[in-house]
Amino acid sequence: MIKTKIKIRSKYVPAGISIMYEDRDIIVIDKSSGLLSVKAKYEKEKAAHQLLINYVRKGNPRAKVNLFVIHRLDRETSGVLVFAKSFKIREKFASQWGNVEKKYLAIVHGNLTKKSGIIESYLAEGEDYLMHSVENPEEGKLAKTKYTVKNESKNYSILEIDLLTGKKNQIRVHLSELGHPIVGDLKYSENEKGRLGLHAFSIKFKHPFNNEEMEFETKIPEFFTNYFKPQGKVGAHKQPRY
Repeated sequence: MIKTKIKIRSKYVPAGISIMYEDRDIIVIDKSSGLLSVKAKYEKEKAAHQLLINYVRKGNPRAKVNLFVIHRLDRETSGVLVFAKSFKIREKFASQWGNVEKKYLAIVHGNLTKKSGIIESYLAEGEDYLMHSVENPEEGKLAKTKYTVKNESKNYSILEIDLLTGKKNQIRVHLSELGHPIVGDLKYSENEKGRLGLHAFSIKFKHPFNNEEMEFETKIPEFFTNYFKPQGKVGAHKQPRY
């Protein structure tokens, strides 16, 4: 793990957020499931973006320090998020975003016949605000999801996902349409309950200021390990190494 350049100010760290790294240009966090990344117009509750602004301002609402959104996670998805401390840094991030490597872990229903592959389709948003694949390329945006099965039990599989493109709900839609929806996905699967089995496990990028190679890995939520305890392959008290 890369050592943080600015001391973590525990007094101001908000609930639902773990600070992984901070320097004068960026801040990297581990977001919990159930917390919005960015506040939507129709939402009253505070999001990670707002909570972190208060954190970097050390609780002083009049401070001028601000944060800029680089990417987002669905409310139900936990894991690593990066924010910029200036618009200039945000723009540098945007210019290199195509080279950023993002890995996810997903718990899905059933066992996949093909243990690795790339799911590719054109995604479009329907009138119900749900994403779905379309045959006509002009009606959707190209989405590519690379997956590898890392563990299996009788009823579930855990996948490592390489997000090759970043379209809305991409992983959730692709796995659902493959016939192996993510556990707890209330939008793209029927009769689901509990938290979503999707976690943004790691991110790798070049620092926008000095081009230093940066890589961050989060802890895997215990929720994930619980599904595979009977096999003894993923221990409850040991960080799995995929």
